[in-house]
Amino acid sequence: MSTIDFSFDPEWMGTLTAPFMTNAFVAGLFIALAAGVMGYFTIARHSTFAAHALAHIGLPGATGAVLLGLPVSLGMGVFALGGALVIGALGKRVSEREIATGTVLAFATGLGLFFARLSSSASQQMQSILFGSILTITTDQIIGFAIFNVLLLVLLAVIYRPLLFSSLDEQVAQAKGVPIGVMNVAFMAIMAGVITIAVPAVGTLLIFALVITPAATANILAGSPFKAMVIASVLCLAAIWLGLVLSAMFPAPPSFIIVTLSTLFWAIAKGAAALKAR
Repeated sequence: MSTIDFSFDPEWMGTLTAPFMTNAFVAGLFIALAAGVMGYFTIARHSTFAAHALAHIGLPGATGAVLLGLPVSLGMGVFALGGALVIGALGKRVSEREIATGTVLAFATGLGLFFARLSSSASQQMQSILFGSILTITTDQIIGFAIFNVLLLVLLAVIYRPLLFSSLDEQVAQAKGVPIGVMNVAFMAIMAGVITIAVPAVGTLLIFALVITPAATANILAGSPFKAMVIASVLCLAAIWLGLVLSAMFPAPPSFIIVTLSTLFWAIAKGAAALKAR
């Protein structure tokens, strides 16, 4: 029977200075920025299910990439983007998005399991895809994260106002001439990219901890969209970086600690807000 040892590691400082840990810290910075910003829009657009589903929709892309000998992130990104475009095009209203998301999710999950059964190497990769492996992020991946973040900020600078308007009040935005369909597709496409870069940190099953939970916490603490995005990014970064430090001090899976910290931040904010309301 195997046991998990959470005993203190006296050599934890040496672990923190290792090259793979440096990559994890840098990757965490880029992931937190993208997840914090888009997490706010995800909650405002009532698309939390869609964001969670995109990670699973990317599963067949990841397992298929392993099957073909291609980078996992490439396969996941292609499938997540394809699923996002289908959901964005078919689901112009919230109710329609839920149906489209559920349908695409079911098919993609089945396809991902089918690909995994075709290859033993794909089956072996399943655990890191499902639960993340931030300590194995490479320099090439970090460069890709940096490029994505630059593109994300440039695109948001262009569509920020119509995207925010359509997120907060879709009906009024449509009456004012905002292209709702275009905003839906743009949002889903961007979210597919965010999911692709966040999955290596916590995996497809725990993606809520980086994209949704910090944004939900920020909404409790902030009164404006911009402040909420900043706070969400900071909370996401704190969960990742503190999770990496604690995983070095007390050897444990970083994704587990990151998710625990993110949830703890939300619980504290929720409790403080409840006490303040009394």
